Amino acid sequence: MRNRTYKMALGSVLLACTVTVGLAAQTSGDATPAPAPAPAATPAATEATPPPNPLAGITSVLGGVNLTGLADVYYGYNANHPAGNTATEPFTPFNDRFGLNLVELQLDKPVDKTTPLGFRVALGFGQAMTAVTNASPNDGSNTSTQYLKEGYLSYMAPLGKGLQLDFGKYVTPAGAEVIETNQNWNYSRSLLFYYAIPYYHFGSRAKYTFNDKWSITGFANNGWNNILSATSGKTGGASIAWNATKKVTITQLYLGGPGGPGFSGNNGNWNHLLDTVVAYNPNAKLSLQANLDYDHQEKFIATGKAADYAGIAAYAKYAFNPKVAVAARYEYFNDHDGLATGTVHNHLNEFTGTIERKFAGHLISRLEYRHDDSNQDFFQRGAPSFVKGQTTIDAGLVFVLEPAQ
Repeated sequence: MRNRTYKMALGSVLLACTVTVGLAAQTSGDATPAPAPAPAATPAATEATPPPNPLAGITSVLGGVNLTGLADVYYGYNANHPAGNTATEPFTPFNDRFGLNLVELQLDKPVDKTTPLGFRVALGFGQAMTAVTNASPNDGSNTSTQYLKEGYLSYMAPLGKGLQLDFGKYVTPAGAEVIETNQNWNYSRSLLFYYAIPYYHFGSRAKYTFNDKWSITGFANNGWNNILSATSGKTGGASIAWNATKKVTITQLYLGGPGGPGFSGNNGNWNHLLDTVVAYNPNAKLSLQANLDYDHQEKFIATGKAADYAGIAAYAKYAFNPKVAVAARYEYFNDHDGLATGTVHNHLNEFTGTIERKFAGHLISRLEYRHDDSNQDFFQRGAPSFVKGQTTIDAGLVFVLEPAQ
């Protein structure tokens, strides 16, 4: 009991410190600036000079190849105190432990009309890569490629404004979130991210940008979350991105083919995924986003019948200044056939609130409260029992190294 009280007190201190530091940063940002030095003074000229690129030397040596990386660690607390890892949280599964979420190194050579050949190689280590690899345990290639998050070749074909072709392994185009924590608004991943959509594909894609408003990408892949396909069938589809205004962006994706969750191994058994992402940025501080998913499996291997699921996620982020921000996420996921979660008539709700503080341009800290609930006994508590709800707290640190920083 004393240990639990200590941990809750520690969490309260972390939260208080984060809020205090954030408010202090906001207050200092609103303070009246000191008078500017004379235009001819040397300090003024120095301040106007942009900071040097920390990776410029490496980029030069590598011949224009960009090197980026990140290190992501966290402490996780689950009020249910489940025994072992919590299968319902594959990316942050540990309770009352420190964990390594992801260490990533990426080499990227972008393409354009003047340099038509390029590539990307991204290596990842940690719990995030374990979750991605375990999504397709029967794919024998995972033993040799489990640390390869992405690996593909690129070619810019001289057609019109340029048709970019990629061949290899790449992350899925579906969803509003990605594998890397720093590119999401919350620390934990959404229900839709790890239940509704694939993580990666192996195959080819072709992207053509018509103008600053419209672009289209076509896909031909082996399937979902696999490099080696169980059948000769292919999963294809297209994504259309529309920058409706300077503040609104809409992306619509369709993927269809033999594969997906609950696949029975028959080329004639197709899975159909519709994924919609709408982003709205009313001003420089407030950002809003919505993600909708619908999936239909023509023949679910567990029942021999058709099955489907659907979900929606809503996001909001407010930046008090460049260093301090808060974000919130709400989701509803309806898996009435048990196609994604394995539990029939499973209706899930999830709310997450996150406080973010950035330090020195490279270090991101996040403190997060999350609550999930279901109409079924879905979340593990203790060793053998399951309950309808789950509350978690995560405190994460992400170090990011990019050329732009």
